[in-house]
Amino acid sequence: MNVLEQRTVIFYDDELTAVVVETAGRQVVYVPIRPICAYLGVAWSPQRRRINRDPVLSEVVMSVTVTVTQTDPASKQRRTQEMLCLPLDYLNGWLFGINANRVKPAVRERLIRYQRECYRALADAFLQDTAVGGWTTTSPETRAALEQIRQNALAVARLAEEQLRLGARLDKAAVIVGQHSRRLAALERQLAPGQAVTDAQAADVAEKVKALAMALTAQDASKNHFQAIYNELYRRFRVTSYKTIRQDQYQAVLDFLDAWSAAFPDTD
Repeated sequence: MNVLEQRTVIFYDDELTAVVVETAGRQVVYVPIRPICAYLGVAWSPQRRRINRDPVLSEVVMSVTVTVTQTDPASKQRRTQEMLCLPLDYLNGWLFGINANRVKPAVRERLIRYQRECYRALADAFLQDTAVGGWTTTSPETRAALEQIRQNALAVARLAEEQLRLGARLDKAAVIVGQHSRRLAALERQLAPGQAVTDAQAADVAEKVKALAMALTAQDASKNHFQAIYNELYRRFRVTSYKTIRQDQYQAVLDFLDAWSAAFPDTD
């Protein structure tokens, strides 16, 4: 493996490094991954493990000798360092594997910017056929291949953005469906024939019993008409309390009490 050239591209104040490597008779652009992790604020070790687990990325990742500047720029000292790199045309495959919805809010916008534009910035730099940066290997065939890679990456970026928007819409729809499901369940509990009447319905029954009892008491005060009405109600509808009347019995109970009350005009 022979490193032919190295270039630094400024991307929103971040310095992205890429190298051209000759491997198997081909010239391939490789991008170190660890510095990008540092810019994005994501831990390097989990990303390295993810790359090594991925059936595609693990086949193309390569350790490349990269020249780096010492931390102190005033020293102007440079050294070489082995870094795990991915081919440029696989960079977005790794970037889009980082879920923007699962990173810290402080770095989410930065990650989405990298997913959307990082590949394009690097690809544009490599497509230049000027002498700036010392690139002298951009043949027409290489240009065409890189342009095709660039177009593919842009298509992937557009698809990913659409999937993110679709995911947000689906999340909102799931909330709405959940709310409707809870409301429907509450309504079914109220209307289900096997369920007992609601508190409001039980109150309606009690009110009609009270009106009827008062009318009967006005006719004959010597008896406990409240208890007599409830006893007849329980016997007829086979319940032990007016609160356990079933939904499918509710209207019949009201009709029964209304018919009994019809003989007493004062009950209205």
